[in-house]
Amino acid sequence: MTACGLPRSGPTRGQIYSGSVEKGGSTHVVNVDDRVNRAANYSPAYGFGSDFQSAGQVGADEVRPGDVLGLSIWENVDDGLLTSMGASSTQLQQLQVDSQGYIFVPYAGKIMAAGNSPDELRRLITEKLSTQTPDPQVMVTRVAGDGATVSVLGKVHAQGVYPIERPTRKLSSMLSRAGGVSIEPEIAVITVKRGGNSGKVWLRDLYSNSRNDIALRPGDIILVEEDQRSFTALGALGGQTKVPLGNEQVNAIEAVAMVGGLQTSLADPKGVFVMREEPQSVARAVLGRNDIYGTQRMAYVLDLTKPDGMFLARDFVIRDSDTVYVTEAPMVQWTKTLNVILAPVNQIRTTEQGF
Repeated sequence: MTACGLPRSGPTRGQIYSGSVEKGGSTHVVNVDDRVNRAANYSPAYGFGSDFQSAGQVGADEVRPGDVLGLSIWENVDDGLLTSMGASSTQLQQLQVDSQGYIFVPYAGKIMAAGNSPDELRRLITEKLSTQTPDPQVMVTRVAGDGATVSVLGKVHAQGVYPIERPTRKLSSMLSRAGGVSIEPEIAVITVKRGGNSGKVWLRDLYSNSRNDIALRPGDIILVEEDQRSFTALGALGGQTKVPLGNEQVNAIEAVAMVGGLQTSLADPKGVFVMREEPQSVARAVLGRNDIYGTQRMAYVLDLTKPDGMFLARDFVIRDSDTVYVTEAPMVQWTKTLNVILAPVNQIRTTEQGF
C-alpha cells in the first residue's frame, strides 16, 4: 500500500502492458523486431507533388488579368479615328485587363489580352483598326503587372509581394529576390501554397535537387518557417523535455542519447517505449491484420537487454510528435518502499542513541 503512493516518473512497464488492447485497453503494445521495424519505419517526406513539378514556367512577357497596359496609336491620316486635328498619335493609358482577360480599345472593340504577349496584342489591335483607318501603327507597353505576382512571407529578410519576372520564374530565384532566409539554412522549411494545394521542402533539398526548384505561378504564397517537428522525452532519462528533430533522421538510440541517456540508477532497459498514433495503413502492416480501421494508438517496446536490442533500437526511426518514455526498474520501487518503511525505525534508533 505504501508503494502505491510513492512518487515516480510515470507508469510502470506492467501498467502499460495492462492497458493493451488484448487486456481491454485502447493501445496496441508491440514488441519491436525486424519485421515491425520494416513496417513502422516510414517518414512522411517533404516534397512537391506532380502538379507542382509539372507546371511550366510563366512567360515574363505574358499579359494577365489585373495587368495595366498603355497603348500608343499612330494613324497615317491627318484626321484619324483616334487622333485629333494636327496630332499624329494618341495615347491610351491605364487600360486594366479585367478579370476575364479583356481590354476595350475604341473602334477595335473588346479584345482578349490575357495569355498574349505585348507584341501579340499589338498585332491583334492593329488588325482590328486596319479595317477602319489606313496603316495604323500600335505600340503596347505594360504599365503595371499586378496579375503576375507571388507573396513571400515568414523567415526571409524582405517579406513582400514580388512580380514574376524573367530572372524570378523559379522558387530559388524568388527567395533570393526576397533577400534569402533569415534563419539557419539547416532548419529552414519552404512551403508553397497554390490554390487549395500546398507542398513543402527543406531549403537544403531545394538546392540539392533541381526537381524541387519548381516554377512559380501567379498568386503563389511562399512561406519560410523554422521546422517544428519534435519528439517528447519522459521517464527515467537524463532529461525530460521536448526535443527538435531537425532535418536529419533520428533513431531511438540517438533520441535517448539526445536527452542524456538512461539514468543508470532508475531506468529499466527492458522498458523503453515509443508511443505514437499510426495511420491505418501502417497499423495494419505492423499488426499483420486487415480488420484495423482508422488511426491507432501504438506503444512500441524496445528491450535493450536482448542481444539484438541495441540494433533494433538503432533501426527504429523516431517521427514527429513521438513520445519516448523509459520506465523505472522494478527494484527502484522496492528500494523506495523499503526506505519509507525503514525511515521511522532509523529515526527511533537515532533518537535512542541520543539518550
